[in-house]
Amino acid sequence: MKLLHVVASLDPKAGGVCQAVRTMIAGLTAKDVVSEVVSLDAPAAGFLAANTFQTHALGPSRGPWAYSRRLPAWLAANVSRFDCIILHGLWLYPNYAVLRTLRQLTMTGNLQAPRLFVMPHGMLDPYFQHASSRRLKAWRNWAYWKLIESHIVNSAAGVLFTCETERLLAWQPFSPYHPQRELVVGLGVEEPTPYHPAMRQAFTAKCPGLDNRPYLLFLSRIHDKKGVDLLLQAYSEVSRSLSTPTQLPALVIAGPGLDTEYGQHIQQLAAQLPPSTVYFPGMLEREAKWGAFYGCEAFILPSHQENFGIAVVESLACGKPVLISNQVNIWREIAEAKSGLVEEDTLAGTKRLLEIWSVLTKNEKFHMAVQARLTYNYNFSTSIATATLIEAFVEKQII
Repeated sequence: MKLLHVVASLDPKAGGVCQAVRTMIAGLTAKDVVSEVVSLDAPAAGFLAANTFQTHALGPSRGPWAYSRRLPAWLAANVSRFDCIILHGLWLYPNYAVLRTLRQLTMTGNLQAPRLFVMPHGMLDPYFQHASSRRLKAWRNWAYWKLIESHIVNSAAGVLFTCETERLLAWQPFSPYHPQRELVVGLGVEEPTPYHPAMRQAFTAKCPGLDNRPYLLFLSRIHDKKGVDLLLQAYSEVSRSLSTPTQLPALVIAGPGLDTEYGQHIQQLAAQLPPSTVYFPGMLEREAKWGAFYGCEAFILPSHQENFGIAVVESLACGKPVLISNQVNIWREIAEAKSGLVEEDTLAGTKRLLEIWSVLTKNEKFHMAVQARLTYNYNFSTSIATATLIEAFVEKQII
């Protein structure tokens, strides 16, 4: 089987979709499924050098629609080489270009046109239509759905979801919505490299002064959707209310976005806390990233919307409990397995996450850590997700 993955960008700074694509391809490759990627990145982009799969970089794209004049010709010349196409994400020109190319092949009677699958990666979540900061984008998406995106989603052989919650939420924001087939295929996360001391050294080099202090880890984009402001406000209030300030670990907020207006606001909030309380190491990669995971007490993410949460699952894979909001779509799996704490994505809910964690005994935290690793093994390993994904591509699954 040969698959073509279509994605706007593979830049790690663009968010979780590019990491999901890489992880998916790694799992498929282990099962002898060949994958190629077409993206609109610049061919010389440095982050493409580490790819272990064939990448056709046709960018850079133009404008917010990610338009590329090179893409249609490439698609017309190449799509017939593939059994299936997976469109990763919504709302951008590459999806329109693929649909148009496949329609042209069908009109000419081409029997080798591949089957089309769409993987929204949470982009059908009603949050994006209801958030007050996205009113103009919500109107734009509504119009775009009527004109273009509904035809792509509803004509595809299947729509692929990472979890059941994502599938259920996808029915809410748009109409007409009647996919031919809905398939919950999951999303695995690769087994992390076993811990070694160089990881800790690489991480602490990014956090001078943290030394061997216990800490909670936030690792994601510094963005208002992620609830970082709630985290800092809750941390400030809880730390003042505790009889012993050391009951609460330090806070490491890692990720890109500190240079944005919101990122500057976050740093101002952190500056109001006592010194050596909050650390901003920036975006962590490779050994520094895994050192951060392995060294933390727990991972925390009070997000207002999270389709899957790759970093959440990476924490579970490292045997670390997760403290999350109930807007992270895999929260049910976490709660049922008792591998973390789940609360509302509010200031009160975020405070409860910190308060409950601060009074847990060592044995309770240890048990939660054991459950974290088991949750990864049984729900989110690449072998499980890959087997489910391959089944989705079998003809009988989509009739």
